[in-house]
Amino acid sequence: MNQPSYLPPGSYAEKPGMVTTVMILTLVSGILNILLALGLTATIVLGTFGIGLLCAPITILPGILGIFEILYAVKLMSNPPQPVVPSQALAIMEICMILFGNIVSTVAGILALVFYNDITVKTYFAKINGQPQPSPYPMGPNNMGPSA
Repeated sequence: MNQPSYLPPGSYAEKPGMVTTVMILTLVSGILNILLALGLTATIVLGTFGIGLLCAPITILPGILGIFEILYAVKLMSNPPQPVVPSQALAIMEICMILFGNIVSTVAGILALVFYNDITVKTYFAKINGQPQPSPYPMGPNNMGPSA
């Protein structure tokens, strides 16, 4: 008989709540950025009777970021988890979306940067990437352990 091969429960790294939060916020931000880009481009092009088409490369930028956000969120959602590193560049671009008036994306970027520095999140990403576990203590000036 052909039975599906799968690993027993608990063999995957347990996803911390902060990673789930980043995943959901990134997905929502990506969807909103795509809708913002489509709406902004359509409004400018139709509002100027086609002359605003020259501005389309600027107005489509949130859509490109939205595609990258959705792809990153899908990688975070996968089960078993795919090797993926925390994307600080994506979080910084989300913060830059304040220039387009997207507050949700800005909040998502700020929370992502804050959560990426948490030790449980760092440990999770180290586990799924097969890297050594990060130390819970900052290294001192001589790299011999906690600073005194």
